[in-house]
Amino acid sequence: MSIELEPELAAAATSAAESDSSAAVCLFRSLADPTRLRILLHLALGEHRVVELTEHVGLAQSTTSTHLACLRDCGLVQVRTVGRSSVYSLAVATELMDLLSAAERVLAATGDAVTLCPRIDHTGEAHDPAQVGA
Repeated sequence: MSIELEPELAAAATSAAESDSSAAVCLFRSLADPTRLRILLHLALGEHRVVELTEHVGLAQSTTSTHLACLRDCGLVQVRTVGRSSVYSLAVATELMDLLSAAERVLAATGDAVTLCPRIDHTGEAHDPAQVGA
């Protein structure tokens, strides 16, 4: 069975199928953590100091900083020093917001399927296939 795709979509699908997906897997893992996603969405509102982000996510400063380091290492946020404070902002705001908007459209199209999937729990962690009868 073959599905007819628009030429642009077909080219993107072919390219994705032929490329190494490890970078995409890493990107989606960085976005899969609820705290990191909350930080990114808060940074979409503008720059924030670590103390402000810590208050927003309700975690210890060290935990928040660890998540920010991950997002910085992934190239999703950038930091600049202002006095004794570190101020964070989105490094690729337009692209990241486009990606998150696309995710919202996929979620709207699939309904509850993602949240009801027996192989993935609510934290986004994959279950051991042996435990779900795969």
